[in-house]
Amino acid sequence: MYRKINKMLVAGRGEIAVRVIRTLKRLDITSVAVYAADDADALYVRMADEAYPLGEGQLSDTYLNISKIVNIAVDSGCDAVHPGYGFLSENPDFAKACADANVVFIGPGSDVIRLMGNKVAARKCAIESGIPVTWGVTGSISEILSQADAMPYPVLIKAAGGGGGKAMHIVNNKSDLETELRRASDEALRYFGDGTVFVEQYVVDPRHIEVQVLADMYGNVIHLFERECTIQRRYQKIIEESPSPTLNDDKRVLLFEAAVSLCRRIGYCNAGTVEFIVDREQNFYFLEMNTRIQVEHPVTELCTGVDIVEEQINIAQGRPLEIGQSDVKSSGHSIELRIYAEDPTNEFMPSPGDVTAYHEPQLLGTRIDSSIDGPCRISGVYDPMIAKLVCHAKDRQSAIETAQRALYDFIIQGITTNKAYLWEIVRDKDFAENNISTHFCRNHKEKLLQALDDSRKSVCVNDIVITFLLFDLFKKQFSDKTQNVWEHIGYWRYIMRVPVSIEEKERIVNIKNISKGSIGGDIDGKAFSAQITQVNGNQMKLKINGRSETAYCSVNAENKTIVNLRGLNFICSRNDQLDETFDYSKGKLFNDQKTLTSPMPGKVIKINVKEGDEVKKGSVMIVVEAMKMENNIIAAEDARVKKVLVKQDEMVDNKMQLIELDEL
Repeated sequence: MYRKINKMLVAGRGEIAVRVIRTLKRLDITSVAVYAADDADALYVRMADEAYPLGEGQLSDTYLNISKIVNIAVDSGCDAVHPGYGFLSENPDFAKACADANVVFIGPGSDVIRLMGNKVAARKCAIESGIPVTWGVTGSISEILSQADAMPYPVLIKAAGGGGGKAMHIVNNKSDLETELRRASDEALRYFGDGTVFVEQYVVDPRHIEVQVLADMYGNVIHLFERECTIQRRYQKIIEESPSPTLNDDKRVLLFEAAVSLCRRIGYCNAGTVEFIVDREQNFYFLEMNTRIQVEHPVTELCTGVDIVEEQINIAQGRPLEIGQSDVKSSGHSIELRIYAEDPTNEFMPSPGDVTAYHEPQLLGTRIDSSIDGPCRISGVYDPMIAKLVCHAKDRQSAIETAQRALYDFIIQGITTNKAYLWEIVRDKDFAENNISTHFCRNHKEKLLQALDDSRKSVCVNDIVITFLLFDLFKKQFSDKTQNVWEHIGYWRYIMRVPVSIEEKERIVNIKNISKGSIGGDIDGKAFSAQITQVNGNQMKLKINGRSETAYCSVNAENKTIVNLRGLNFICSRNDQLDETFDYSKGKLFNDQKTLTSPMPGKVIKINVKEGDEVKKGSVMIVVEAMKMENNIIAAEDARVKKVLVKQDEMVDNKMQLIELDEL
């Protein structure tokens, strides 16, 4: 019955592929990755011992192409395939195709996957196992409508063969039932290829609690305690924790018994999760069973010390469980926070793009499961989750405090994420006091968005401006490994007047002195002095008026600087005209000669205009490098280029005219 696995193909991508590969390396099992063209440089591909392309095209041509993936597994000599989660992980045809090719599928058999993948059939199994379920009905739309009068409104419509919050609709009264049924059916057909839906009783203010199970092929079944997954947005989990802060001990035992009983009834084998809805009185109802590893499995691992992926592999090799129920203990409290590339201020719209800086928190009791390890491209094709932050401590309050600090220290720049939104949740009083339901995010929407806005406003604008200028003025020296950074910084001869934009708001900075990584001057008449004390990659330690700060800075594709100060990102840019004759108070660009000069001796490194060009206010016309710093000569209003008076690479001084302009 035992079959040793020496080589395994990981059929997923992203953070779960990274997670599985890490365990394979520890077990000395050769790992094989598969990747679509846009994942060629992904972290999991770089980590794998071998990697094979799936080509380009739709998901059906790549990560959902069963024959292509199985053929790669066979041709590369794999003994097994781990499906991760998502994609083909709960596809019975994929499990069968692996079995037919004599490749071990890390999961239950195809018949069990098919049984539990159909919500109607799964509910029937739960009922036969004596597990409570909510009232429900399925059938054709006309058959469901025939029972409209008997329904305990509100009710919830679900896709019979799907999940992930897709095709789910709450119906509060009979008059809306038919419209929502047809909508849900159309969505179910589009998402899952099956338009069958069912309707069940909707539990008001529910909690979402699940039980992790392990079962071997010899009939041994154990649970690894429970996870609470109540904090969701649009039916998608975003925060999970273990143990549940909701259940009392008596209900907890009943939940475990129900999960184990269902597994025994269906002959389950491998790791799985039985999910329940719990009402205000702690009555629980079977929801569904996931026949794969869950996104949130790390919270269980941190509390129990059990590597669930390793257990999956051992079970698939034919080994009996080496741990009994009495051997499993849960210690402390864990919280997982899912980091998504999405914008909470814009209805959680996905925000793919280029990550310009990435730094994980280094705190005791934290674990990061991430799909990335540095600057990279986040595709808009896949699920927007890019990382999971998991925190473990002695109790729930301590775990919350660790999560708050870790989120503060987690730096992701270049794309919009939900990091700050999660930070506001774990700082919220209702979350801390466990006054939650699956509607927490919806019910707290305005409160959380206001908290986000208040947190941003609490960061001193002048501190952001000063941090940006320190980075911008000296950023070339950050990457110069051959020279002492500060030995090559000189002094400005004149006051430099710099307009700095922070997300469309402008501050005027007068820089009066600059030397050895320090600047001094005033912002709107308020004096400041600041200096860089240490640079480490994107991290910059600095002092502002004697006060220590730590910031992270990077430049995005639009050549704007992202400043992370006190855990929050701000987008900044310079709009300097750099001409002493310019009168900002009058808002006019032109002096008597209608020319611009360099503010100091330097070298012309870029000319963006030519004679006759029309330039818009704010456009960069010439870039002068002085003391290893790039200085933009920009148009302060719309104008026409009469003459460019210098050439690229030409050395200029502060008296030399650079460009002559005419008014439009």
